[in-house]
Amino acid sequence: MTVTLFPRRSQTTRRGLRAALATVSVVSLAALTACGGVTSSGGGDASGDLADQRLRMMIPNAAGGGYDLTGRAAVKVMEDDDITGRFEVSNVEGASGTVAMQRLLNEKGSDDLLMTMGLGVVGAVYTNKSDATVDKAVPIARLIEEQEAILVPKDSPFKTVDDFVEAWKADPDKVIVGGGSAPGGPDHLFPMQLADTVGVTPKDVAYVEYDGGGPLTTALLGSKIDVGMSGLGEFEGQIADGSLRVLAVSGDERLETVDAPTLSEEDIDLVFTNWRGVLAPPGIDDATREAYVKAFEEMHDTQAWKDTLEKNGWADNFATGEEFESFLDEQNDRVRTTLTDLGLA
Repeated sequence: MTVTLFPRRSQTTRRGLRAALATVSVVSLAALTACGGVTSSGGGDASGDLADQRLRMMIPNAAGGGYDLTGRAAVKVMEDDDITGRFEVSNVEGASGTVAMQRLLNEKGSDDLLMTMGLGVVGAVYTNKSDATVDKAVPIARLIEEQEAILVPKDSPFKTVDDFVEAWKADPDKVIVGGGSAPGGPDHLFPMQLADTVGVTPKDVAYVEYDGGGPLTTALLGSKIDVGMSGLGEFEGQIADGSLRVLAVSGDERLETVDAPTLSEEDIDLVFTNWRGVLAPPGIDDATREAYVKAFEEMHDTQAWKDTLEKNGWADNFATGEEFESFLDEQNDRVRTTLTDLGLA
């Protein structure tokens, strides 16, 4: 059963009301400005009917990136299904998400603002020596996850994960590992945590950073590196034609789209996923937080969101409330520990 947080109005009634409210808001804003009375950063009131609110969604990277795709997809579903009013979506680039994270924390108490984020932002905060850690914000919802994969060229001597791990442990310097993330990003954190799990000192990992899946694919096919570690989305063509092989995936369960075991099946005690979620600024009240949580719960139940997951190849890993808060704390602690051990935090 889907529980609707707020009473629903007809499209015609709601549009008329929004137009009227917009006119009133302009007049009121002009009057308040003349009196020196405007102090609100965004003017939202999320503790009221979200369907009648103008809201903001901040994206911590450039247009077309993972956070951008996720944030805009969620916004579209909520707008189209009249779960919320219209969103103003803005991309705030800089320091792998750290600039946006600091801006979110600076808007303490702003009840009209949300921000998409994920594992990469958690790591970037530490590698950039920022005080804008995610535990200072308000968790709203975890939306999706993507598994990482261990990729090798078709003619690699590593036929199994055991082959790779055995060579890695014997001489880490001779096994070059590439990823599509800067230090602190998911493609960097995964091999570091994998190394620690199998008995390779993370500081000894020969990691080469590439700017996304395209350059990483070129490096793998050109034998510039021995192993690639990344999400699977950008390698589907090469996996399908056999030019790249997947030794293992990093999640709890096998993926339907690739014939490869999980690490757990190979007796490696590690589950690692890249994930994305939504935060709100610190200082919002409980009613505002609950309204946002309910809105994302309603969004999650729509057919439009299910279609969005399938279209983008995203795994549904939805969580809110204490579950997401505990998960975020665990991720924050684990990333901080990994990067501190590497001397990067």
